[in-house]
This record gives sequence, structure tokens and C-alpha cells, in this order.
Amino acid sequence: MDQNHQEIHTRNVLQPHVLIFPIPFQGPVNCALKLAELLCLSGIHVTFLNTDHIHRPLLRHSHVLSRFNRYPNFKFETIPDGLEDENPVTGDRFEEVMAAIDAVTKPLFREMMISGSLSRRSEHPVTMMIPDEVYSFAVEVAVETSIPLFFFATLSPCCLWTSHFNLAALIEAGHVPVKENDLDELVKDVPGMEHILRKRDLAAFCRINDISDPEIQRTLKEAQTLPRAQGLILNTFDDLDSLVLPYIRKLCPNIYTIGPLHALHKAQLTPSESSETTLSNSVWKEDRTCLSWLDKHPPKTVVYISIGSLSTMTVDQMLEIWHGLVNSRKPFLWVRRPGSITGGYDESEVESQLLEVTKEMGCIVDWAPQEDVLAHCAVGGFLTHSGWNSTMESIVQGVPMICWPFYVDQQPNSRFVGEVWKLGIDMKDTCDRLIVEKAVRDIMDGKRDIYTQVTGYWANLAKESISDRGSSSISLARLIDDIRLMSLTI
Repeated sequence: MDQNHQEIHTRNVLQPHVLIFPIPFQGPVNCALKLAELLCLSGIHVTFLNTDHIHRPLLRHSHVLSRFNRYPNFKFETIPDGLEDENPVTGDRFEEVMAAIDAVTKPLFREMMISGSLSRRSEHPVTMMIPDEVYSFAVEVAVETSIPLFFFATLSPCCLWTSHFNLAALIEAGHVPVKENDLDELVKDVPGMEHILRKRDLAAFCRINDISDPEIQRTLKEAQTLPRAQGLILNTFDDLDSLVLPYIRKLCPNIYTIGPLHALHKAQLTPSESSETTLSNSVWKEDRTCLSWLDKHPPKTVVYISIGSLSTMTVDQMLEIWHGLVNSRKPFLWVRRPGSITGGYDESEVESQLLEVTKEMGCIVDWAPQEDVLAHCAVGGFLTHSGWNSTMESIVQGVPMICWPFYVDQQPNSRFVGEVWKLGIDMKDTCDRLIVEKAVRDIMDGKRDIYTQVTGYWANLAKESISDRGSSSISLARLIDDIRLMSLTI
């Protein structure tokens, strides 16, 4: 081996270099940044690749630059995506974002990895790629460059199994597209789910009438592509997803369960670092005054409501939820993200009595520091869209959920919350003030003791998983070891 080759070989063995590439939405970027920091803490070099569209609001509303400046082994890179929006888009534009990435980002990413700033020609070439599982095209680039690849799936394992890996079989059996008149029929064609899963609990895209729809076709491709990676990283812990993990492992044997990721991340930081308010990865401006409002309330008395960073509701749905909350007579903290109410909401048209009562018992903000809110002793229930990050954050804090799912993995998530884990009430496909009121009263009063016992059980298991000898801590250590080992192949 000549001197130049020896120097290159030694450099890459000593300095593994991971590229993390999330899809440009709040939840996946938040998760990916936490994973990036965990890798940085281990001494691994990380390049975090954001598309321009999501990077702008991330820098505007968070302290990620100053926070990651403490790591000389970390850097941000950006890549064009063809989107000009100044603010993050809502979920109904998901396909528009993915089409733009396919047209603009995909060829630029290939060039970047083969001959550009992250290629073997660069001073510090990438030795491992960790793209979001949606980026199926990354596998072809990995093959072309001989770079190992681990997919990072930020959606739930229960959705991966029920509505991704089994989608082709469900289409062949005639269960997808799902018809509106048989939503309560049990799905018998998903192994392990025969007595759990109804058609209404399949991911929202399973109700799309045309199976040639881009979302369905992309999901089918994902299911074929995921097993081609050298590993699959999941934001869960072994006890929580013991029903589906054995099935996923048959297709993807090398799985790293490193969840609850936000809790594992916090546990790995020093006490002073983990208490910093600058830990936020939000692409929306957080209103922290709501924490002072929560301070004024006794323990377990407040209902927290948020439909996340992508979901939307109509004006009528908002009013039904609003009336249900007010009629429950429970104080509530409600996040109403800009753009989350569709159909021309005008507060001047809302009846004055509803507004007056809300001033007495409610707090409405544009965006909240959710992890801090759920950790607050005053919060006793969470009306949620059942996004996977929100579900995991709620489990860790032992807060029972009222699930009102919107799309993607939220339908199976809400079913597992209500039927498998018994952590709350699945309110999918309904939006009625009487149902909302009853659900709030059940969570906060009528069945409070039952939910307290069950949520405490799962919260303890979550905390055990991130302890020094817990399954998720062990899985993270194995992930870091494998990244170092696979860097030897470059």
C-alpha cells in the first residue's frame, strides 16, 4: 500500500463520517437532529443534510447552530428542493414536496455523493448514509458508491408492518383501496394483527381509490427497498412494539431500536445540557408563556391539545372540539398552528359565549414546547393527532391520550394506543362535541385511576429501555460500533 492510500485508509478508519438526510418536515428533522447529536457525543463525524425549504425556518426559530457549534465533528449542509415557501407546508402538500424532491433534490444528491462535496474525492468522504426511509433513491446511490446505508424510519413500526410491508398483499386481497362501507371489518391478511386491525386502522393512504396514486406507489417501493439496506433504525423500544418487531426482523434482520429517542437523547446529555431551553429543534416559533399558565393549575387538571406540525382541521371540526372541551369544564391548553385551520376561520364569527369561557379556562397558542408541556405536572390528558413523536413523548410522561388521527401512520398508531397498549381513547373518523366531552371526562375523571396505572406501567418500561443496561441504550451502542466497523469497508 503506497503512502497516499495508507493515509486515506487510516483517516477513514479513525474518523467515520455519517451523512444524515431527513425528509423536510418538523417531526423527521427533529428526530434526525437528536440522532445526530447522539452520534456526535460518541465522537463520530456527522454531516446533516437539510433541504433549503426546511433549513430556513429551522435556523429562524431554533438555536441549532449555536448548540451544534460545540461539536467540531458536526456540520450542516443544504440541498435545493425547488420549494420557495418561507414557512413549513401542511400535510395536504406532502406529495407536492416529495415530487419536488424527486425532480430537483434527487439528481443533486446523487451528484453530491458521487463526485461532489461528500464523495470519495472530498477531503473527508462519507462512510455511512442514514437517509429517511422515504428516500428509496438513496439505495441506488449507496450501491453505486459502495457506501453502507441504514434507513431511519421516523414513523411507527406498527404502521411499517401493517400498511407498508403488507400493502402489496392487501391490494392483492382486495382490501386496499378501503371502501367507506366496511371500515370496521377486521383485516385478516396482516400476520399478528388478525384480531386487532380494522380497515379503518390502516394508514390513511389505504383509502385512496386509485392504486396508481403516487403515495401508494412510493409506499410499495419503500417496502421493497427497506430490506436492501444494511440496517433499519427505529424510534421505539423493544417492549412497546413486541407484537410487530419479530415480523419486521424477518424482512430487515438488522434493526436498531433506539427509542424513545427524545428521552434517550436527553439521558445521554449532561444535566446542564439536558436542562437547556435551547434544545428545541422547532421550525415554528415556540410560545413558552404557556408554561407559566400551566404553573397556575393543580396537578393532572389540564387537557393539552395539539394536532402536530402537518395535520389540519376544518372550521366545523375545530368548533366541535372546542365545544367538547368547554363542556367538559376542564382547563385546556390548545396549540393552533398557523395554517392548521382550513376553510377561512374568522374568530369574529365565533359565538361570544365560547370565547368568554375560553378566556376563563383556556390558553390558545400558535406553537408550544411540547416536550416541556407534556412533562408539566398540570397536564393530565393529551388530545393528539397520534403522530409518532407525540405518541412517544406522551408515553414517556405517562399522559393518557385521546387520539384523533389525520394521515400516514396516525391511524394505526391510534389503534395501538387504544386497543393494544390501552393508553387512551381512539376517536378516529369522528368529530362530535359529545364524543369529545365524554372522552375528556373519561381520561380526566371517570377512568383516571385505570389510565394512571397503565400509563405509569408503560412510562416505567420506556425509562428502563434508556437506562445504562436498557435495550435502547444497548441498541444505540451497537449502532455506533457498527458505524465504526462498516467505515473500515470504505
